Amino acid sequence: MDRRCGPTLSPDGKWLVYGSRYENKTGLRVRELATGDERWLAYPTQRDEMESRAPMDALPGMSFTPDSKELVASYGNKIWRVAIDGSGQQEIPFRVQAQVEVAPALAFTYPISDSTTFTARQIRDAVPSPDGKQLAFVAMDKLYVMDWPGSAPRRVSTLNAIEAEPAWSPDGKSLAWVTWTEQGGRLYKATMVAGRATRIIPVSSGMATLRQPVFSPNGARIVALQTPAQGRRDQTGVTGTSQLVWYAAAPTGTDGAAATMIARSSGRSKPHFTTDTSRIYLSSNNGLVSIRWDGTDEQRHLRVVGAGTGGPGDDDGHGHNDHTFNESELQGDHEEPGLQGPPAQVVMASPNGDKALAQIGGDFYTVVIPPRGTQATVNVAEPASAAFPARKLTDIGGQFPAWSADGKRVHWSIGNAHVVYDLEAASARDAAIAAARRDSTIAESARPRPYAPAETRILVAATRDLPTGTVVLRNAKVVTMKGDEIIAKGDIVVKNNRIVAVGASGTVTVPAGATDMDLAGATVVPGFVDTHAHLRAERNTIHETQPWAYLANLAYGVTTTRDPQTATTDVLTYQDMVEAGQIVGPRIYSTGPGVFNTDNIRDQEHARSMLKRYSSYYDTKTIKMYVAGVRQVRQWIITAAREQQLMPTTEGSLDVKLNLTETLDGYPGLEHSMGITPLGTDVTGFMAWSKRTYTPTLLVNYGGPWAENYFYTKENPWADPKLQRFTAYEELALKTRRRMASMPNGGTAGGWFRDEEYVFPQLAADATKILRAGGRLGIGSHGQLQGLGYHWELWAMASGGMTNHEALRVATIIGATAIGLNTDLGSIEAGKLADLVILEKDPLSDLRNTNSVRYVMKNGRLYDGSTLAELYPTKKAGPEVPNRPIMPSTKAGTGH
Repeated sequence: MDRRCGPTLSPDGKWLVYGSRYENKTGLRVRELATGDERWLAYPTQRDEMESRAPMDALPGMSFTPDSKELVASYGNKIWRVAIDGSGQQEIPFRVQAQVEVAPALAFTYPISDSTTFTARQIRDAVPSPDGKQLAFVAMDKLYVMDWPGSAPRRVSTLNAIEAEPAWSPDGKSLAWVTWTEQGGRLYKATMVAGRATRIIPVSSGMATLRQPVFSPNGARIVALQTPAQGRRDQTGVTGTSQLVWYAAAPTGTDGAAATMIARSSGRSKPHFTTDTSRIYLSSNNGLVSIRWDGTDEQRHLRVVGAGTGGPGDDDGHGHNDHTFNESELQGDHEEPGLQGPPAQVVMASPNGDKALAQIGGDFYTVVIPPRGTQATVNVAEPASAAFPARKLTDIGGQFPAWSADGKRVHWSIGNAHVVYDLEAASARDAAIAAARRDSTIAESARPRPYAPAETRILVAATRDLPTGTVVLRNAKVVTMKGDEIIAKGDIVVKNNRIVAVGASGTVTVPAGATDMDLAGATVVPGFVDTHAHLRAERNTIHETQPWAYLANLAYGVTTTRDPQTATTDVLTYQDMVEAGQIVGPRIYSTGPGVFNTDNIRDQEHARSMLKRYSSYYDTKTIKMYVAGVRQVRQWIITAAREQQLMPTTEGSLDVKLNLTETLDGYPGLEHSMGITPLGTDVTGFMAWSKRTYTPTLLVNYGGPWAENYFYTKENPWADPKLQRFTAYEELALKTRRRMASMPNGGTAGGWFRDEEYVFPQLAADATKILRAGGRLGIGSHGQLQGLGYHWELWAMASGGMTNHEALRVATIIGATAIGLNTDLGSIEAGKLADLVILEKDPLSDLRNTNSVRYVMKNGRLYDGSTLAELYPTKKAGPEVPNRPIMPSTKAGTGH
């Protein structure tokens, strides 16, 4: 590696010392400037940051003594005087005594409820009826309608399908929506009488992927986006050509009708209409555009941009296409003044065509549409000074914006709250405030307050999945994680979904009628906890019927996951679906979308308001503070989190100074590896003392080749039958059949490296020092290879010198403690939830035996570890990822 760093010139101008690498280690070289001759001065020293961000330079600073005969340098956590003549080095003893102020520890526990019902966390796609008296919306992927704002929600259909994106007919007498099953999707319509569906008919024939339906102004047609179903069925990511089509709203056949093509979508979406019925309006990369019904004559009406740079569009922004570092991580960087910010993701004209509704990030704006032909770009970073009249509607953001039929109100949702913003009332309030500001005789208490939109919580009750029955698991070795307790031959009694007794075989009371399972020869450990799990179920689109990543993780023994930064709020619905037993998977927790610098937090009160997204609306328990601003901003956020009982984690961002100041400020979580290795005892001791959970995600470690490539080149994951069963074919083939430096279609970066080139064992050694000093770590697989990747991360973590029991503690009780769930999860104790992994082989003798999963019990349900067939308390065949391709068998071909 021909790289050089940290050049330091001697006072007499004769010598230049710099850092460089020989093979996999870093040392110091000295050059005699007069001759250009070079030699090694000290080797090895400590690892440089040339494969990292190096915010404090790639090596610690060096300096010559005044006589230019010695170099003072630090490496190996010591300071040295190094003789320039090559005669050796002498340690400079030093000791630093310092007193620093540290915020109080921030830690909460979140009990897991056993109530028979719960309230859905999220409503989606809510749209008001034309007369404003009804609201159609989706909860837990089923379509509901309710009288607005007063009545209880009621299902529209009994279809066994994912339902999404309802649209009212102009007369309010019909409701259309799209569906998805494992076979494909369709467009349906219901005739509504007094708010109730009386007749449900398919509008589209055959199967396709259908999105964003909307009735034409006369109600005769339904316009939608359509792509072939095959790509989505196969989960290849290749969806085929997307088209803008229309269907007859009253099809003549009983099984729907074929579509009429209007045009290729070409990146355009969100079809809608204004009073100009001759044109279809769309949102595009060029902003608000419109076309004729025959797809011609595209006209551009308005482009809306915002301020600053956006946060990562996917997960936590870690550089998936670079095995060291990607600039998208630098969320703290600000745009230069005067540059246009990110364009709106969605721009929709109002029904009367005078205004547009724009979404930028999670915020909504209205902008007056300029006269046709102007093609203006309007920057709404400062709405009061925008080129055309603009208004910001949101204070903490929202999702799923929609216009009312008269264009006077904007609707959106956040969590399970539905918000209605009355534009005329807001304008009237602004005028009243301005008038009061001019009248000094009005007392402060009598002055009008800023307009606040109306908010209504929509409560949809769901039944929690709670098994019934009692089972005793006998004669297994039990690694309880209750301290160092190991029961050589033990029994575990599970009633419904909780452990009621555990002890040596024959010593626990077993209720009469309990199901008896002999596990002789097996080892039982608590369910594995993944504290940094990007499961990547379908988002910003119609949901999956059963996310394959959920199956893969559960099959490999991961019973609890926490996704730190989901980019969207879809995870809230998926979490509900798992909790209700409607899809199979681990326990799903998340931070929801991160808190970024683009949230532009202004002061402490604003931070409190922003965090209500998570404490009040999303109910996430944790947040991801993603380099959200300068230290003052970060302190506002942690203060608000403490008040609202949220446990924040943070983005490492390859900046140890940032990591340490966040620790001083009380942040309880740190994601991704710290950028410098080896860490001194000052840092490891401080991290341990603070109880800040460090999840280094070694599979995508900083500072060198990713650890996942080590396992890809040492193992044969393609041939793993469990991965073959539970991973989408194209996903597995893309990652495991070839490993290239640049992977197509978003595949993870690959490559082959000698073992000593990997840095993860050094990072793991630092983590082990933190653990043994009393600190907390997390196993975070980062979603690199769903399921098996968790075990790779666990084994990589142990490569730094942990004992097998220490590694298992990190994977279970310490991980559960990290995300506030240790009162119910993480150990095998009476009263805790029955999340267990039954292993064929003992992981205490060989940690790689964590991947010998015979059974997985999650919430009292026992699954076969190879097939996820439910074995207890009910019997049910195991799921498979649908539509896996099979080896072609044809009568044509070469036969080879």
